[in-house]
Amino acid sequence: MISLDFLEKVKCFSCLNDDQLEMVRERAEIVEFKRGEKIFAHGDNATHVWIVVEGDVELRSEDPESQAATEKPVSFMASAHAFGWTCFAPPYRYQLSGYCDSRQCKLIRFDREDLVELFEKDPVIGFEVMAYLLGAVGQQFEQLQDEIAKHRGQEIMSDW
Repeated sequence: MISLDFLEKVKCFSCLNDDQLEMVRERAEIVEFKRGEKIFAHGDNATHVWIVVEGDVELRSEDPESQAATEKPVSFMASAHAFGWTCFAPPYRYQLSGYCDSRQCKLIRFDREDLVELFEKDPVIGFEVMAYLLGAVGQQFEQLQDEIAKHRGQEIMSDW
């Protein structure tokens, strides 16, 4: 079981009181993966939000036609710690594939429907979680832009 102390350390829950943290804990499920195991695939229905408890998660862009991974993985879990936010945005599909990238990954998994029900019951929880997820999305977008800029810069330099 997840402790309230741990949940309180998670940024999106840090402003919640003990009663609110307990409501969150009731909806949390701990899941574990081993190195290389797929957490979800590109194009799958996005039904969960995930929070990293231990380990590393690699998010990869994969060609849905060939199921082949791109040359360079995209990974930004070290700074965001939460992923799967696409479960709240149409078309409600994962845009990347997620893999355990360490010996073991321990994750908290929240079902989208459970969270929506909780947000309706306590809008403060909904506000805090969605504000955090929007910040994580913004941070991930900036990191992706930086990676694209670096990649384009390398392409330009190799053309010389």
